[in-house]
Amino acid sequence: MQAVIQQRYGAPERLQLADIPDPVPADNEVRVRIGASAVTAADTMMRRGTPWFGRLFTGLFKPKHTVTGTGFSGVVDIVGKEVTTFTVGDRVYGESVLGAGTHCEYVCVPAAGVIDGSPAELTDDQLAPVCDGLLTSYHFIFNVACVKPGQRILINGAAGSLGCAAVQFAKLAGAQVTAVCSSDNIRFVLELGADDVIDYTTADFTRVCAPFDVIYDAVGRRSYRDCRSVLKAQGMYMSPVLSCGLLRAMLWSHLVDRPAARFAATGLLPEPDRRAMLQKLTRWLASGEVRAVTEHLFRIDAVADAHHLIDTGHRRSNVALMMTG
Repeated sequence: MQAVIQQRYGAPERLQLADIPDPVPADNEVRVRIGASAVTAADTMMRRGTPWFGRLFTGLFKPKHTVTGTGFSGVVDIVGKEVTTFTVGDRVYGESVLGAGTHCEYVCVPAAGVIDGSPAELTDDQLAPVCDGLLTSYHFIFNVACVKPGQRILINGAAGSLGCAAVQFAKLAGAQVTAVCSSDNIRFVLELGADDVIDYTTADFTRVCAPFDVIYDAVGRRSYRDCRSVLKAQGMYMSPVLSCGLLRAMLWSHLVDRPAARFAATGLLPEPDRRAMLQKLTRWLASGEVRAVTEHLFRIDAVADAHHLIDTGHRRSNVALMMTG
């Protein structure tokens, strides 16, 4: 099969298209013929091998797993003999973290892992990134911050993969949402449900007057120190982008009882927890309560271009890698 592989950390040009053997599922696994896979900011960080302490999971000197990618959507084409929950021909989507990569034609995943049946109305390119933006922001909004009705939440990077998911979840939780994005994306985030929008090209959200209960920096570009002045005393700053500065802030906020600083590695949660969240998302996606938005599609042989786009830091919603077409 064709697969995107990486044998050394570095620039997008390190990614290569190669022919490798088709995987064979174990007895408890299904093999999925992939229609689309996600390309995410986390993928670009793993490509670079940053932050350095992340290499404890991805490989100290070179990538431990050469096939890249985590999120996928496609069709089951082989079922292990112990599997009873899926059959050949089922449309499924999910993720494979720190194991078999998904930027390829086939992936084998445990049937009891982070995988679920696909809502009929959604396409592969919409579903492949769900376990990045939607699943991660679900965890932050509902489990880390435990956002409550009437709270004020500010989302920095509201038009990106994690941000546009967070806007929707915060509204579902009953919060008043202030979205931070560029002028080009104001209409987009308002359509997702944001109550107010701050254009970061003309205003600095850390200088607004009204304090917030929660600040979710989905892109990790404003520090806890920057945001502390516009947080309520019992508020919370949180980000999915781990840095040494955020680690220090988490320790500081814990010791001196200031607004809290939080990080969570959603992809490292136990599989049953992530599977339960994915099943909830499946119901919301099927009912239309939550939208899955993918606006950037690339062929598998243009994966480096997808990484370059994400590295710019200026893209709206999700990016998907198409296996065909």
